[in-house]
Amino acid sequence: MKPETVVIPIRKIHETAVIHPGARIGKEVEIGPYAVIGENVLIGDGTKVGAHVVIDGWTSIGKNCILYPSASIGTDPQDLKFRGEKSYVFIGDETQIREFATVNRATGEGEETRIGSHCLLQAYTHVAHNCILGNHVIMSNCATLAGHVVVEDRAIISGLSGVHQFVKIGRNAFIGGASKVVQDVPPFVIVDGHPAKVCGLNSVGIARAGISELARRNLKKAYKILYRSNLTLPQAIAVMEQELDSCEEVEHILRFLRNAERGICRGRRDEEE
Repeated sequence: MKPETVVIPIRKIHETAVIHPGARIGKEVEIGPYAVIGENVLIGDGTKVGAHVVIDGWTSIGKNCILYPSASIGTDPQDLKFRGEKSYVFIGDETQIREFATVNRATGEGEETRIGSHCLLQAYTHVAHNCILGNHVIMSNCATLAGHVVVEDRAIISGLSGVHQFVKIGRNAFIGGASKVVQDVPPFVIVDGHPAKVCGLNSVGIARAGISELARRNLKKAYKILYRSNLTLPQAIAVMEQELDSCEEVEHILRFLRNAERGICRGRRDEEE
């Protein structure tokens, strides 16, 4: 009886890559020419690291990610409060980070910058210290997030947009190109402009997410109450609680609105009135 063949996974690491002996590299990882991998880096199985990529700090990257040439991940935050403390970057599985994108580690001992799974950060995007991104987030070319920004699942931030520090962007929201976002963006809406104003419900994104017809009707009602009824935010929340059928999407938007610390983006029609 022949012994079983043992297959040893191959790691394709270019001879010019600089990898600290303390770095932990998973199975079937590819690392391109002149990439630099720091001491405290963990790279998950099947991830591809392109030429000239720098991964530093206490950075953990999930499985089957793709880091394109010259991306910079886990370097020190661009924050004058930073004093060299130990902080982290976590990136989920199957996320793609394109050319010259930057992801900074957090400010504050033990704090973290986190990017979820199945995200796409296009060329020259920037994720600053202490940002938290959910799953399936898309940032188009040159979109930038200041510190402590929270982006929920399936949000899309179009190219050349800038998001102010501590702003929250809700689930399935869509940020138009070259927008200046200085207040929280509620889930399921479209904002655009300088500064960004709400200009409609993200009906296409909602449909693509597979949200039920009942929930979609409730979200349309919620939008009208929030942006077409001339109510204050607390008044709108109270009306929504009374008039909308309970479903996960409604509960999510209510929870978001109750915790909107910076206020929410106003609608264009609000100013006209």
